[in-house]
Amino acid sequence: MKIQMVDLKGQYQKIKNEIDAGIQDCIDKTAFINGPAVKEFQQDFEKYLGVKHVIPCANGTDALQIAMMALNLQPGDEIICPAFTYVATAEVIGLLGLKPVMVDVNEDTFDIQLEDLDKYLTPKTKAIVPVHLYGQSADMEQILKFAEKHNLFVIEDNAQAIGSDYTFSDGTVKRTGTIGHIGCTSFFPSKNLGCYGDGGALMTNDDELAIKIRMIANHGQEKKYYHKILGCNSRLDTIQAAVLKVKLKYLDDYSAARNRMADYYDKNLVAIAEIQIPKRAGNSTHVFHQYTLKVKNGKRDGLQKYLAEKNIPSMIYYPLPLYKQEAFLQYVAEGFSLPVTEQLCKEVISLPVHTEFDQAVLDVIITEIKNYFN
Repeated sequence: MKIQMVDLKGQYQKIKNEIDAGIQDCIDKTAFINGPAVKEFQQDFEKYLGVKHVIPCANGTDALQIAMMALNLQPGDEIICPAFTYVATAEVIGLLGLKPVMVDVNEDTFDIQLEDLDKYLTPKTKAIVPVHLYGQSADMEQILKFAEKHNLFVIEDNAQAIGSDYTFSDGTVKRTGTIGHIGCTSFFPSKNLGCYGDGGALMTNDDELAIKIRMIANHGQEKKYYHKILGCNSRLDTIQAAVLKVKLKYLDDYSAARNRMADYYDKNLVAIAEIQIPKRAGNSTHVFHQYTLKVKNGKRDGLQKYLAEKNIPSMIYYPLPLYKQEAFLQYVAEGFSLPVTEQLCKEVISLPVHTEFDQAVLDVIITEIKNYFN
């Protein structure tokens, strides 16, 4: 039996007729750039998220960059982001001449550590980028309170948590990506809502920001050939929009399937003393973009090697803190260290989780993990 981290082919087979029809329609209309499917997906996604504006773009990294370009940030301004995340979160900050200020994360939920916001706040701090890592929300209520107190922008990196709901203390429920000033996401094929190439989007409830974001993503123009500001060229291909339009209808079903897998993993792995199963935050639903364990006593790498020998894939997201990456050494003092981030880099391992698994495959994975620790 071939085990995969993500079974995109199996997922495609279930919706093949709809996907093929959507792609064929784009070809028949020869509307490859900004064709009807882009607008249709945008409107469907706005309705799904409960947000006023979705602005599709070429990829998730572009989405983060465009968001920061839209906020009138100046070279040298500081943006707080977690050190335990994918490189794109901090990469675009540096590319724009801003300074990424990397902070620690919570050891159980992997989201930005609230006490570090105060610790690393300076007069140059202009924004916070919380990352909804692995599929559940950061503590957005507290982040928003901090941001409002200090007049900061909040840009949500929602590439891993599309479809997750965050509940505020007053009972208000909002989708991740719609809570801060701007939300950003990726439609990379392996994401919970993924296309068949690159794609991304920005979300906002601010009308003026939406206008500016659209302009930036389209060469700084509102009217063709009339450029008000410097922008870039970042479009969602029509064919990719057609794929996303179909897959969006099934996103909640995909999340439910991932949760069933996670529940089964939890039930069968919780008793292993050297493993900590994922913690689910009480104020957020989890869509399990990744099912990530923490492995204690220095046994993580041994477990990964053992699973590979049994032809069971796994991934380490992420093996090195951002501030130890060569590209970011310029932003931190020598010897800079964040203890939780460094510990997580040694402990986390993600198991296969997606929408097409059957119990027999899960049982193989679970049995081999138990064998390793016995």
